[in-house]
Amino acid sequence: MSDIQKVAIVTGASRGLGDGIAKAFRSRGWRVVATSRSIQPSNDPDILTVAGDIGDPATARRVVDEALAKFGRIDTLVNNAGIFIAGPFTDYTEEQYRQKLHTNLDGFFFMTQAAIPAMLEQGAGHIVQITTTLVEYADARIPSVLASITKGGLSAATRSLAIEYAPRGIRVNAVAPGIIKTALNPPELHGTLAGFHPVRRMGEIEDIAQAVLYLEDAGFVTGETLHVDGGMIAGH
Repeated sequence: MSDIQKVAIVTGASRGLGDGIAKAFRSRGWRVVATSRSIQPSNDPDILTVAGDIGDPATARRVVDEALAKFGRIDTLVNNAGIFIAGPFTDYTEEQYRQKLHTNLDGFFFMTQAAIPAMLEQGAGHIVQITTTLVEYADARIPSVLASITKGGLSAATRSLAIEYAPRGIRVNAVAPGIIKTALNPPELHGTLAGFHPVRRMGEIEDIAQAVLYLEDAGFVTGETLHVDGGMIAGH
């Protein structure tokens, strides 16, 4: 059994899904590099926090440089950082459009491009995108074209990167959540939001964290989008 202490980078890690995913890796004894605009320093010596705008290429370079300087390796990157804006297509503003592209696509692009060389040098690595089941299961009750544009782009990129890097030891997968109990969804709406899922409940942060860990263990899985959505993708 290897005594190497592995390292995961988690973006958008200050709260919600990112915080839950970071904690799941720490529970396994991994070191974690946690980044977001508002991330605070950690007292845990095995957690490195790096504050910055994930859509800025300088942030990605700094996250990778500091990860390698402190921990010496990068085994997994979880591209979790993202924003969700639901609304009628013609009501979206240019500012919202640019904001979504900046965080959801620019953040993925620059962070992944910065991390891959370290993985190639190790001869192994894993990249996971957090997308949304709405990419493949559009629902008129949740009009969200901007999510489909950006998170759909991540789904396509996941497959493309998986094939490009499969011969060189890097796996690439995605997790597509349904509606999860985070601060973005106030408790007074939980009953209504639960009804969007055939299992008649909302997802928990732990459901997504467990899915990421499953993909981490699934060495023969690459190019896959794992739907963790209470059955939404299957239909109603």
